[in-house]
Amino acid sequence: MDHAGKLSATIYTVGDSSGWDISTNFDTWIADKKFKVGDALVFQYSSGQSVEEVTKESFDRCNTTNVLATYRNGNTTVPLTKGGDRYFVSGNKLYCLGGMKLDVHVEGDDKSLAPTLAPKAVAGSDANTVALPRSPSSKNNIHFSAGITNYCARDALKFLYIVVMVATCLSML
Repeated sequence: MDHAGKLSATIYTVGDSSGWDISTNFDTWIADKKFKVGDALVFQYSSGQSVEEVTKESFDRCNTTNVLATYRNGNTTVPLTKGGDRYFVSGNKLYCLGGMKLDVHVEGDDKSLAPTLAPKAVAGSDANTVALPRSPSSKNNIHFSAGITNYCARDALKFLYIVVMVATCLSML
């Protein structure tokens, strides 16, 4: 029996071509999306901006002082490693109050992917970002450093991600 055919993960660029920006209507963007464990969110934003992961209470109040994680590199990948809700807001409270926030419901059980096996959120320069398959409506003008080492590292990380996802799915059968 071929179990690999049952596997699929999607990389979503938040806001599509507009990215993580105050001009993006995130309620409209998320309306037709179904996120699953193993998918990932890519936040693309300009310098001076940030993405903060927060609790539900901080999300509702646009509280940017009590955060779970902060990302500032302009191109952040956040893996969705367990089922449930994840909350993201702009680090600029006024932008958050203006609608620059995102409530992501991840379908799947509450079991987390093993931390050593799950892909990590990228919190460094763009050169550390893994280029994974993108959703059809995702932004196409992403900048990556062009060094041979970066290509080899990205390819190795892509391969490792696929192996981990296949192993995880097979272990669930």
